[in-house]
Amino acid sequence: MVPENRLTPRHIVVTAAVIEEDGRALLAYRVAHALDAAAVPVLPRALSYLSRALTGIEIHPRARIGDGLFIDHGMGVVIGETAEIGANVTMYQGVTLGGTGFETGKRHPTVQDNVTIGSGAKLLGPITIGHGAKIGANTVVIHEVPPNSTVVGNPGHPVRIEGRRPEGPDADWVHLPDPIADALKQMATRVAALEREIAVLRGEEPGAAAEVVPLRPARGPSPAGG
Repeated sequence: MVPENRLTPRHIVVTAAVIEEDGRALLAYRVAHALDAAAVPVLPRALSYLSRALTGIEIHPRARIGDGLFIDHGMGVVIGETAEIGANVTMYQGVTLGGTGFETGKRHPTVQDNVTIGSGAKLLGPITIGHGAKIGANTVVIHEVPPNSTVVGNPGHPVRIEGRRPEGPDADWVHLPDPIADALKQMATRVAALEREIAVLRGEEPGAAAEVVPLRPARGPSPAGG
């Protein structure tokens, strides 16, 4: 074993490629990508399938991946054919860079440098994830993500841009408006108005209007901060 204080880049690369699943998957991808670029038939896809079976990480040979990609606990990661990934990107298990529909051409996300993507996040379509963005776990992203922002939810929306909360009701993903409760309140208001009219026509005293409250009111501080 090589002492930690004497590790060289060569030792690190060899260790990652032999021991770590993401290292094996990325090594197989680099070889498959080079073979595909050289127009070698069949072998690139075969190598990709073998890598997926051995590591649980699926990377299409035609995806474009920069230096420093780190896939932590990579089981279930899928990187599509036209996906582009910049430098020093971090992904966790279950991340998907996928397409939508049956479009041709560019149909997968572009992830710029220094992006962190939480476990289970789904990035779908030919969207761009800006430099330094953070995507929360299980977030479904179908729109462009600004640089240096934090995105959460389904569908994903920014809760932080350049360290600040964006304006608007969607800034807080825990204390979001309840559209169902809002619709029921409007219906209850209309029903109460009709009941008052009927009571007046009958010469009766109008009853109290029904109150609609959220089933699970949000409590506690917002994890988005601010």
